[in-house]
Amino acid sequence: MAGVSRVGSWGPEGRAGGRENSAEPRGPATRPTAHGIVRPCYHGLGRPGTGCDAKIAVSRLHIEGRGLRGIARAPSPLCGGGGRPSGRVERGERGFRTARSRFEGRSLSCAVAPSPDPLRGPPSPAKGGGKLACFLQPDRGRDPDRKAGYHDPDRVPTHAYLAFHLGLRRRFDALVQLGTHGTTEWLPGKAVALSPGCFPALCVGGLPVIYPFIVDDPGEAAPLKRRLGGIALGHLTPDTTLHALSPEAGRLRELVEEYSAASVLDPRRAGLIASAILEDAEAAGLLDGAGIGPDTPMEEALTRLDAHLCDLGETTFRDGLHVFGRAHHNAPEAVVASAAGERAGLLAALDGRFVPPGPAGSPSRGRADVLPTGRNLATLDPRAIPSRAAALLGERAAASVVTRYLQDEGEYPARIVMDLWASPTLRTGGEDVAHALALMGVRPVWDHASTRVTGFEVLPLAMLDRPRIDVTARVSGAFRDTFPDTLALLDRAARAVAERDEEDSENPLAAARRRGETTARVYGSAPGQYGAGTAATALDGAWDSRADLGRAYLAASSHAYGDREGPDATFGDRVAAADAYLHAFDVAERDLFDGDAAVDAMGGFAAAAALRGGSPALYSLDVSIPERPKARTAREDAARLIRGRLADPRWIAAQLRHGYRGAQELAQGLDAVFVLAAASDAVTDAGFDRLYAAWIADPDVFDQLRTANPAATRAILERFDEARDRGLWHSRRNALPADALMPEAAE
Repeated sequence: MAGVSRVGSWGPEGRAGGRENSAEPRGPATRPTAHGIVRPCYHGLGRPGTGCDAKIAVSRLHIEGRGLRGIARAPSPLCGGGGRPSGRVERGERGFRTARSRFEGRSLSCAVAPSPDPLRGPPSPAKGGGKLACFLQPDRGRDPDRKAGYHDPDRVPTHAYLAFHLGLRRRFDALVQLGTHGTTEWLPGKAVALSPGCFPALCVGGLPVIYPFIVDDPGEAAPLKRRLGGIALGHLTPDTTLHALSPEAGRLRELVEEYSAASVLDPRRAGLIASAILEDAEAAGLLDGAGIGPDTPMEEALTRLDAHLCDLGETTFRDGLHVFGRAHHNAPEAVVASAAGERAGLLAALDGRFVPPGPAGSPSRGRADVLPTGRNLATLDPRAIPSRAAALLGERAAASVVTRYLQDEGEYPARIVMDLWASPTLRTGGEDVAHALALMGVRPVWDHASTRVTGFEVLPLAMLDRPRIDVTARVSGAFRDTFPDTLALLDRAARAVAERDEEDSENPLAAARRRGETTARVYGSAPGQYGAGTAATALDGAWDSRADLGRAYLAASSHAYGDREGPDATFGDRVAAADAYLHAFDVAERDLFDGDAAVDAMGGFAAAAALRGGSPALYSLDVSIPERPKARTAREDAARLIRGRLADPRWIAAQLRHGYRGAQELAQGLDAVFVLAAASDAVTDAGFDRLYAAWIADPDVFDQLRTANPAATRAILERFDEARDRGLWHSRRNALPADALMPEAAE
């Protein structure tokens, strides 16, 4: 095969940090003649989160006249057919199969190779002149739970995995990776500046890697550039829309307004209206989501209900998925330009030409500079976090959390555990980091020439107008890898606050130091490890009680970072003593049930706190409108998202437009609800009832779901069964078991 010249587009940093990955000779600059597309073979249903349906990408290349032919549809739920997805080497799937696929009225040739057999040699292009082959990425290991080892830094890949990728290197000229991310960039080896002996380098070598990636997720794209030296080709986020209140909820909102008028003009009539409002709200299942209990005073109950109805009406969700390289006929000019840019960027990358860099960020948060998409994603200097603007917004977010806790509990919080993730930090310039510092009463200091953060100042108590808060940061694995300087900043700030000579009531961190407790306040997974452990444990069924989920969280989170790095069992003490837990969501379309990562962290913390005898408040902080942050309890947010997104008929229809891929979104959403219910009390029976009614009890939706993706539908039914069997859901309806609804899929 002819080689691809290594010109600027293969990454301004060179191949994974400037090194040459391969000593293989490269041919002269020429257009590639064969390309491989690999999709990650994720746990049964595929991995959600990209917000992109990439099936159109390659057919668009065919339409552009570049000689590429079609996109493969592997026979699995992941790629549109029946059966179970498999990246394992199985005798029944040896060799390659050719197929015909019709898309946009054009007959396209394609090669399908879901499971290449290394015993018969490495993968090769389809015979008969095809220029494109599509594969499912094989499993890293041999465990029945293939998802368990995706991010394991110690598990070496199997011989079959290595043979597959070495075959790609020998037989293909470029690799296009589709999906949120694959597994190659997470293989054992150094985190940066990989050597030829690191497994990502062994697998990829000098093979150019083009990775269509959602433009607002720079944290997940960073490992690709750092460990594979690939091009992160940014694509648009999906369109968004607002939840439309149901007729019953709309009527209640009108009654609340009528009550407000009657309370002034006719108090007796107002009392009757108020009673009717609460009765109707209870029948509609709205009281719990509004935080209204039997002892809530009437005036407060109506205020909360009105706020909850307004909140529901402002709930934003994705209107389906973005199709790579496509824009609707009436799309705005920026979207049309982005669709063209995505196609042009992919073609340029495959031609070995320079792909211009472009910033990563969220268009829905006002980042117009990320458009048009189709550019090689770049982030920002991690040493410039938090930015000056982020510091101001972080202080505002901190004030909203303190105010909400003060309203709920009647006192200031003394100790808070806060989640920090890489992508939100990059999207916002470090608002969450500034938030954590502001709670402690600390402000960053910048170098005026470079805008980099050079240190911090501890503000006097007189400037805070409240006590300091003892903040423990629980960082994600991607945050740990991306922001080592920020870890040090947070650690030094906490230690400086602990050294202050202030009253115990004004400085709980100093009080802890005087009691002889450790002042380590930055924790996360051990180096090379990722995730909080709770979701994986809850979803694979290897647990008996909520305490098991709490232990999984503590085991995955008890590594201290900073001056005294290493395993630190006292993280459990921080969890037990916390007054509140906080996770911030910086864009409206990414919420508590978008993937299982947020519930992994929040649910794990709740389970661990209960295990240690604590009952902290759980807050979901919405900072999608930075100037108007809003703190919700986990219970409020769960009720809002179940009614306002997951059970919304328009959201369901938008996902099912994408067939098998959209069905996966429903299955993933239920998984997230299940994890939070298993680990905390934030999900009610009414929430499960509402989802079952919207997805299963509605015959039209159920038929569409079953037709689009039988495997995902079966998984949804089994998850409902498990929720009921474990006592997480006490159904008020006749919910049939999975075997009764899908006997043909019973195992």
